[in-house]
Amino acid sequence: MELALDELTAASPEAGNACSLENYLLLPDHTMDARIAAARQKLGSSTILLGHHYQRDEVIRFADFTGDSYKLSRAATETDAQYIVFCGVHFMAESADILGCDGQQVILPDLNAGCSMADMAEISQVEACWEALEKLGLAGETIPLTYMNSTAAIKAFCGERGGLVCTSSNARSAFEWAFARGKRILFLPDQHLGRNTGHAMGIPLEKMVVWDPWALQGGQTAAKLSSSRVLLWKGHCSVHQRFLPSHVDAVRDKYPGIQVIVHPECRWEVCQKADALGSTERLIALVEKAPAGASFAIGTEIHLVNRLAKRFAEQRKRIISLEDHGCLCTTMYRISPQHLAWALENLVEGRVVNRIQVRRNVKHWARVALDRMLEVKG
Repeated sequence: MELALDELTAASPEAGNACSLENYLLLPDHTMDARIAAARQKLGSSTILLGHHYQRDEVIRFADFTGDSYKLSRAATETDAQYIVFCGVHFMAESADILGCDGQQVILPDLNAGCSMADMAEISQVEACWEALEKLGLAGETIPLTYMNSTAAIKAFCGERGGLVCTSSNARSAFEWAFARGKRILFLPDQHLGRNTGHAMGIPLEKMVVWDPWALQGGQTAAKLSSSRVLLWKGHCSVHQRFLPSHVDAVRDKYPGIQVIVHPECRWEVCQKADALGSTERLIALVEKAPAGASFAIGTEIHLVNRLAKRFAEQRKRIISLEDHGCLCTTMYRISPQHLAWALENLVEGRVVNRIQVRRNVKHWARVALDRMLEVKG
């Protein structure tokens, strides 16, 4: 059954006979461990389990591979596993299906595990934006780029119009690629990554204007749009947006000499105060390469921060969240041991539940955008 609104299917050929999820959700987390392990053993090499860095410990401990969304999608395509169980969020499972081989099936244990940032760029709104740019005679000189954290429909939109997908680690290279082909960039859906990337390239802030999809003509004048170098979609990560410049000041006062490292999805003002910024993989690498006894305040999701703190405790590395209360990705947290056990035990019984399948025409153009990304360095 294909769902026209989000370009994917989430159904199993035998979904009606599936074990009841409600029965699993009544049970405590720790009672799932043995069941998950047993199901993994029965499924063997037919199934690969992927765990995103932000996933909770109770789930990621069972992962065959851990990493960011693109790294995990690539890992899945390099195996001959028939089933890919993606413990992440919706757009990540879509990307795995787009990049996957024929015959592979992608499963998202909880269909409610979405991404607020990806949801901020709805395809009809993006199409309306493009139509407005066409009326102003600006679309022909604009290259659409989308962050990996976007729906398959948005990736396909960019692919069909000469654009590509980027990650936080190769965003600058993607910008350089786009500027070699057009006057300006329409960057979706995270304004902060776009602004931080453009600023690092020397683009003045006033030349990077925000397109508000809820305002007439994006809330901008024709002159402003025409003179812009980057059109930033008004979207953000609900986790990284919570970090504030005051958090940087407070942590430096409390821990003199601490290094502040943040993800480029954070606000520009926060990134300007930080010692370093980078993708999830780069943040991990910075901690790994630091000498024993180093101290870090990290501006990213709390599960990753806590995991790093435990991992490097023996090296006396102090690793804390930039914000005292920590920032939790609530949608990622929806993938629970109960959901994972439910999905795996259904597979053992020959039932595929919560399959994520991108429609063929959307998959084609999204794959074009992803393949173009491979052309750029980063």
